Amino acid sequence: MSWFRRSSEKEKLEKKYRKLLDEAYKLSHSDRKSSDLKTAEADTILKQIEALD
Repeated sequence: MSWFRRSSEKEKLEKKYRKLLDEAYKLSHSDRKSSDLKTAEADTILKQIEALD
């Protein structure tokens, strides 16, 4: 019954990281500045994930 299991902090951050990278990729085709901002935000999340390990 894994759907009742709460997500750990790391899992939440990984999901947010993947979402930001996906948004950055989509923006890279139209708005480079916004894409760079999303990538920087994703990098911050990645550092938080690494700090948890």
